Amino acid sequence: MKVDHDVVVIGAGAAGLTAAQYAARSNLRTLVIEELASGGQALIIDRLENYPGFPDPISGMELSQRMETQARNFGAEFDFATVTKISKGPACFTVDTSSGNLTSSAVILATGAHHRTLDVPGEKEFQGRGVSYCATCDGPLFKGKRMLVVGGGDAACDEANYLSKLSDKIIHIHRRDRFRAQKSLAARVMQNKHIDVRFNTECQAVLGNGRVTGVTLIDNHTHRVYEEAVEAVFVFIGSTPRTAFLEGVTVDESGYVVTDHLMETNLKGLFAVGDVRATPFRQLVVAAGEGAIAAHTAALYIDELKGEAYR
Repeated sequence: MKVDHDVVVIGAGAAGLTAAQYAARSNLRTLVIEELASGGQALIIDRLENYPGFPDPISGMELSQRMETQARNFGAEFDFATVTKISKGPACFTVDTSSGNLTSSAVILATGAHHRTLDVPGEKEFQGRGVSYCATCDGPLFKGKRMLVVGGGDAACDEANYLSKLSDKIIHIHRRDRFRAQKSLAARVMQNKHIDVRFNTECQAVLGNGRVTGVTLIDNHTHRVYEEAVEAVFVFIGSTPRTAFLEGVTVDESGYVVTDHLMETNLKGLFAVGDVRATPFRQLVVAAGEGAIAAHTAALYIDELKGEAYR
């Protein structure tokens, strides 16, 4: 059966763009489908300091543009549309999109995840300029500075401990009267002399002038409203993987797609990479590596399909 494409990559973040580059470089007819713009979450990164090969800071937008150009130079095509459904037939996948339906031998899912936001004034305005959802990415930019951590789960406690190695001025707030993180993680935060823990506290606004300069907090027991001077706000209140259009794909308890070490899901020929995948460490460099692995495995899978067709 003739298909429209060998590989369809859904999502154009670091994982998807790397997968597209490696697939196209393997002489596979490759299409990238992106809903908005290439780059994904990287677009909000103002200064990227920890991506290998870039000793001088680079913006997430510039890195994404370079990755897209590289993928296009190897022959990858791009379509800006919304994917509504993926169906696996006996010979290929059918991908339903807002610009029409198409078929593909393999599909690489790189749709990422939505960071849950506080939805308070100033949060959106200062994303990438003091408001962050990744301590490993942005924490080193604020060494020795006053920082606010918001959240009460495992990620919030993990990241607060990480940030406390960069500064002794960490304020950690949670809206409830205790952390919901694992006891060992919570205890580590409570015993950390560099972290000022404040329960029953919520962030009402992020303040700033070009960059973050402070926050408005409220004690939800006493209803006292006050301001704190901080230079960074790290929000860790969970994330939601973009998997609403998937059917029959195994996910974990949080909704992230489960794969094997070759990035393949329970559906043969469907791969998942980057932030949509169940993984212990979400970083651009990790996502890129996963994209390369998925493209390589997809190429082997397609060779296998072609071999079966000739038997």
